[in-house]
Amino acid sequence: MTQSTVVMKFGGTSVADAERIKRAARRIVAARESGKRVVAVLSARGKTTDELIAMAQEVSEVPDPREMDMLLSTGERISCALCAMAINDLGHRAISLTGSQAGIVTDTSHTKARILDVRADRIREALAEDMIVLVAGFQGVSTSRDVTTLGRGGSDTTAVAVAAAIDAEVCEIYTDVAGVFSADPRIVPDARKLPQVSFEEMLEMAASGAKVLQLRSVEYARTHGVRIHCRSSFDSEPGTFVLREEDTMEHPLITAVTHSTEEARITLVGVPDRPGAAASIFAALAEANCNVDTIIQNEPLTEGRAAEVSFTIGTDDLRAALTALEPVCGELGITRIDTDREIGKVSIVGAGMRSHPGVAAKVFQTLAAEDVNIEMISTSPIKISCVIRADAVPRSVRALHAAFQLGEGGIEPEQGPR
Repeated sequence: MTQSTVVMKFGGTSVADAERIKRAARRIVAARESGKRVVAVLSARGKTTDELIAMAQEVSEVPDPREMDMLLSTGERISCALCAMAINDLGHRAISLTGSQAGIVTDTSHTKARILDVRADRIREALAEDMIVLVAGFQGVSTSRDVTTLGRGGSDTTAVAVAAAIDAEVCEIYTDVAGVFSADPRIVPDARKLPQVSFEEMLEMAASGAKVLQLRSVEYARTHGVRIHCRSSFDSEPGTFVLREEDTMEHPLITAVTHSTEEARITLVGVPDRPGAAASIFAALAEANCNVDTIIQNEPLTEGRAAEVSFTIGTDDLRAALTALEPVCGELGITRIDTDREIGKVSIVGAGMRSHPGVAAKVFQTLAAEDVNIEMISTSPIKISCVIRADAVPRSVRALHAAFQLGEGGIEPEQGPR
């Protein structure tokens, strides 16, 4: 009988100090002793990545991206080597691998690389020799043979990609929270742990601020059919399974309220009202690897007059976006670039929204009752997002969570034909 394989990913808080690394090692060994073959993917310890970024900024205002990747990739290698030592002391053989040694091949976008392939021969060989394999998360080697990193939360993507490559039974993501919740428990005390969510819902939640799983890891899991189990590294209780929609048991009207305060708004004033202007703007942002979210264009009342274009972007991308836009503004004759860092976003997500009218009206009425002004709106079939003032985010999250009865015992089911 073939042994099943599990991929176990441990986040930075789960390996933050020596005792937590030993706890992770014991959990990995327990999985191995239960009869499973184990690959573990580790993040950098605690605040290591932030400390490395601070070191870079001490010597350079704008660090070279290639050298940033060389620097940042060291954090995960430290975690893996230390955990391998702890596992060896527990009587099992472990081997730690860098991203490139593990066969993780990426494109050439430094600090935000995408995984193109996982050539997992070395992982398979080590598993066949009855070893526990530790893979450094968040990193790989580019097609031009440079070290690359995958961006914030990239270890999740590493874990899912490895799980897909070796046909693992499940990819377990261990974090400092017990699973995926109906809202951030730090803001909403009665937030409910969700036993399961669909890939589609998790994608929308990750894109609109939920930090439990990285967006790209969920995309990869959906594409490759990888079952994700998001759970706590501090207890053995089951967490949240992320599954195909047809495999989920319940279809609540609204699954969760998510939020973000890590976005900024850019407004371009004096955009010429002619074909190709928007294409030039967003092509420049794409070339700079900046992800744009909500977009609004205010059309001029008079033909031939200038328009305004506003969009939101992650604050991490703001400097790169402004740099990319400068030459475009000169070419198009755009008169001014305004930025606003004090925005926030609150979203509701739920597969049941597809067949239930009146959800948007309820969102807007709830925010109006809290005296919250909505500045931008974006929607998908299973999500409504509102851009608001950052200081209004906590009370907006609490109000929407209560309005849609998302707390323990209060889930509002999807209404409609079965």
